[in-house]
Amino acid sequence: MKQPKGSSSISTSTNRTAGSGSKVTKKGLATQKAQKLKRVREMLASKKSEARQEPQTGSGGDLPRGVSKADTVNKPSGASKGSPQQTGLSTLQKKMQQKLKGARFRWINEAMYTETGAHTFKMVQADPSIFEEYHQGFAAQVQKWPVNPVDIFIGQLQGRSRAVVADLGCGEAALSAAVGAQHTVHSFDLVAHNERITACNIADVPLPDESVDVAIFSLALMGTDFIKFVREASRILRTGGELKIAEVVSRIADVSAFVTALEGQ
Repeated sequence: MKQPKGSSSISTSTNRTAGSGSKVTKKGLATQKAQKLKRVREMLASKKSEARQEPQTGSGGDLPRGVSKADTVNKPSGASKGSPQQTGLSTLQKKMQQKLKGARFRWINEAMYTETGAHTFKMVQADPSIFEEYHQGFAAQVQKWPVNPVDIFIGQLQGRSRAVVADLGCGEAALSAAVGAQHTVHSFDLVAHNERITACNIADVPLPDESVDVAIFSLALMGTDFIKFVREASRILRTGGELKIAEVVSRIADVSAFVTALEGQ
């Protein structure tokens, strides 16, 4: 293609240069390509050098040259201990997790109150994690109470002479841990959470007749047949022994009527 005399043009897309109407030779074209490639390489090398020399800015500042926003996403610097970046859970996720645990605890609690003791024993023996989840939820509930009934029983036992005690539905055996050195404490529950506990159905504990001085139910009269638990306590208590029961008001609205019902068994 010929160029008009006196005009000039440079095109990076057509690979043609201005001239006095002369045709570009193949050799000249190759030289041009090599020169353009060299300039591009020099430009890229210069940008990389500038990017290395300029310091990275903190969050909220301008990004260094050669670094895009996409390069910095999800790369927090100096995340504090316990932050969502470390734990993997946001504050909202943690709240939702606690709600789910609370719902799970209420479901297990409902199941224990609406089934027989024998059924519940088989259930948690088949899946001990149910017992673990229940007591985690129970411990969270206890922290909200003004007083824990177990602490009252511990105080009573600390003030009396040596005795044989049966803690029926002992949970984590806190009573045994507190007064075990002073008294002989037999701890029973659905799962042996630790070495202090014997796993059993509370309606059938492995103790001989009239072998204990004190039998305790601390929020443990659970199940549709809880009256069997009380009969079992009566079986293992010595004549003149003490039966101690702590329950929520909603379970025993009329204490006198409850005592009368027990005496009639």
